[in-house]
Amino acid sequence: MKKMLTDGQLLESSAAMPEKAIVHDVLTTVKIGIVNSNLMTAFTGVWLALFLTGADFRASLSSILLVLIGTAMVIAGGCSLNNFIDRDIDVLMERTQERPSATGKLRGKTVLIMGFSLSIVGLLALFAVSAVAGWFGLFGLLVYVLVYTLWLKRSTTMNTVIGSAAGAVPPIIGWAAIDPSLNSPVPWILFLVLFLWQPPHFLALAMKRVEEYRRAGIPMLPVIAGFDVTMRQMISYVAVLIPTSLLLYSLGPVYTIGASLLGFAWLGLAIYGLKTKETIKWAKMMFVYSLNYMTLLFLLMVISIIF
Repeated sequence: MKKMLTDGQLLESSAAMPEKAIVHDVLTTVKIGIVNSNLMTAFTGVWLALFLTGADFRASLSSILLVLIGTAMVIAGGCSLNNFIDRDIDVLMERTQERPSATGKLRGKTVLIMGFSLSIVGLLALFAVSAVAGWFGLFGLLVYVLVYTLWLKRSTTMNTVIGSAAGAVPPIIGWAAIDPSLNSPVPWILFLVLFLWQPPHFLALAMKRVEEYRRAGIPMLPVIAGFDVTMRQMISYVAVLIPTSLLLYSLGPVYTIGASLLGFAWLGLAIYGLKTKETIKWAKMMFVYSLNYMTLLFLLMVISIIF
């Protein structure tokens, strides 16, 4: 038999539910998945800078913690502002219609204040580490909120491409915490890798959700140009991404071999899209593979530098 709950336990349980709901709504609004993935790339920038510049880990520990906290807060703030701006179109898409900013669980004013507060505190943390880290944090925030969300997203198919600059800066921010001079080509290569990775990743998502984007009036490439053009562009980005990722061959054979296998496997899957009739299924496969590719590639960077 199930154990009966006392009145006190019932009250405690009912009180805990709103707290959990609030936490869930906040984490959804700041897009915690995006925060975590960007933190991984920022940490990779820190990690490679530590090893390749010979910096002392213990002496740099406070800078490392501060740059990671600052990066997380700036990204969380930018995502909150994105949700505030997009709450009118989010209700039109199945993927986003349950966002607290779209349902009204969090008022627009609350989301706006949260976005500005997180962004400002995060930028202050980055500037405390180094001016270079702070300026790149501000650059990424402005590109994501003003250039991408407010302007390009609703006006051109180039939204994904130009907006990719925002998602590519975390490794540079991480590197700048250790080496603000940015004289090494490594942080710039990391930027290019992430810049080239994002279009095929987001175009795969746009193909999966093409009817939702069409209903919301967002001019994603599959909506405007169709699937064939979109697939060929995705192939082009993956093809250029492979040699770009291999510019980091100095990290050693473990990375070079692993990056080659991951890249050519993705290219093979991309080309397969031209032959298959199950386009949506293929787009889902491309989307999932892109996530695994990025995670494994940056994990290889972290591991390879040790050996």
